[in-house]
Amino acid sequence: MKPPAKFNPVFDKFLLGGLGCGLIVLCILMGSFFVIWQNPPGPRTTSTSLAVGDLSTITPGASPTALFQFATPTLLPPGFATITPLPAETLPSSDQIPSAAPQFGSSSPIGKIVFTCFVNQIDQICIMNADGSERKQLTDFEGTAFYASVSPEGDMIYFSSRRTGNYEIYSMNIRGKELRRLTGGIGSLYAPDRSPRDDRIVFTNQTGGEQQIWVMRLDGKNPHALTEGPEDIDPTYSPDGLLIAFASSRTGQRQLYVMERDGSEVRQLTTLADMGGRSSWSPNGQRLAFYAGPVGDHNIYVINVDGTGLVKLTNGGDNLGPSWSPDGEWITFTSFRDGNNEIYIMRPDGTGVTRLTANSISDWQPRWGR
Repeated sequence: MKPPAKFNPVFDKFLLGGLGCGLIVLCILMGSFFVIWQNPPGPRTTSTSLAVGDLSTITPGASPTALFQFATPTLLPPGFATITPLPAETLPSSDQIPSAAPQFGSSSPIGKIVFTCFVNQIDQICIMNADGSERKQLTDFEGTAFYASVSPEGDMIYFSSRRTGNYEIYSMNIRGKELRRLTGGIGSLYAPDRSPRDDRIVFTNQTGGEQQIWVMRLDGKNPHALTEGPEDIDPTYSPDGLLIAFASSRTGQRQLYVMERDGSEVRQLTTLADMGGRSSWSPNGQRLAFYAGPVGDHNIYVINVDGTGLVKLTNGGDNLGPSWSPDGEWITFTSFRDGNNEIYIMRPDGTGVTRLTANSISDWQPRWGR
């Protein structure tokens, strides 16, 4: 038998050295584990990038800039705040989403503003708070819906629509529910306005090429004419329901008139060239706001009910369809001053002009409610 082999001294050194290094590394790993166990790491402060158009992690109602905070920012006009999204079934396309409301601080206008919004090439009825927030689309018809007004109590909306092929008068509540057609087959009907005194609605009826002021009950019964035309349009009740203001071309150029609620005692208030249509009473019934001027250059005016005290409130921009706030502190109107029909408000002396909407679509015909 052979004698046992002797250890190689070089190999011996490497083996002992490797064992020593291994023990050192093992000690370091155990020490690191103990330190980490005693001092766990805090939450990460870095953010995961969000691609443009990824809405899965956005809370509804968040600022639109939150959608793009990690991509190229989309800037809103100065002073604009958050947008409340419309219901999914009525949400316009992305290029039609309204800009958010301006900030008014402690003097924010109150109430609701009903207006006409041009969505997918069709006029619809929309509503928003008087500061421009919480815009909602109330109708989604295949035919035009416009000329909306709000009941004195602020709970009902009356408007004109040709959803059945002819312009008829409809009603719905302020949430867009309980839709009812009130008329049928008496002409082409526009600009309904509810009486604050009794169960009457006044409106424009176009028949045989002429336009007249008509009145009916809230349920559509007993419709009949108050004027004979040939162009009497856009009636509005006074706050006490005793008078009706309207526009008429009965003396040649269209002017602003006032009559008793039964159509008697018609009197002319203005002698302006190119008077517009829809007017609005101040809450105290002492003044009327209206618009006048050539096509493309209308301005807003106010005048006393006796025809005195005419004041021009705007100067350029094509301004139309004024409507007084219920508290008398503001007037809302449509203007084309920014290259598109948008809704604005201003003080009754013409100061404090503020834009409420900012869209690629047209917003117009505002009427103020409670």
